[in-house]
Amino acid sequence: MVTSNTELAYNSKVEGEVIVTRADAVINWIRTNSMWPMPMGLACCAIELMAVGASRFDIARFGAEVMRFSPRQADCMIVAGTVTYKMASTLRRIYDQMASPKWVIAMGACASTGGMYRSYAVLQGVDRIVPVDVYISGCPPRPEALLDALIKLQAKVKKESSAKNLLTA
Repeated sequence: MVTSNTELAYNSKVEGEVIVTRADAVINWIRTNSMWPMPMGLACCAIELMAVGASRFDIARFGAEVMRFSPRQADCMIVAGTVTYKMASTLRRIYDQMASPKWVIAMGACASTGGMYRSYAVLQGVDRIVPVDVYISGCPPRPEALLDALIKLQAKVKKESSAKNLLTA
């Protein structure tokens, strides 16, 4: 029986190599490279959020191209825009419906601090109702700023002790 060199190389790779790593590293690598954002576009920052999905900025390069409009399928909420008190309870309900682990990005001045609106109707920062992992400044922030925030969130996720959290859940 005659075999080609490529077949021998393929068989030796399949049978001969073993990868050894920590469970935390594998789980965090998977979570980092497959974040599914839940877009909460509430105001003008939502336009910049939409631009990130376009070909010019291409959020797909970072594994977050699957925008999910169902909270049960998302693990990263991006709050983009002004959060009013009327919308705050709905935003919290959607956050509670997301499966753990979950992360939040506050996009823009309005989501982070209430922005220029100092009124009775505007929540002065989304961190009053949900825990925020990354803040993005600007009014509205550039799409590159959202990509930078996603990279920072991925760096944070890489450092988590996920295997221990799986055992306690």
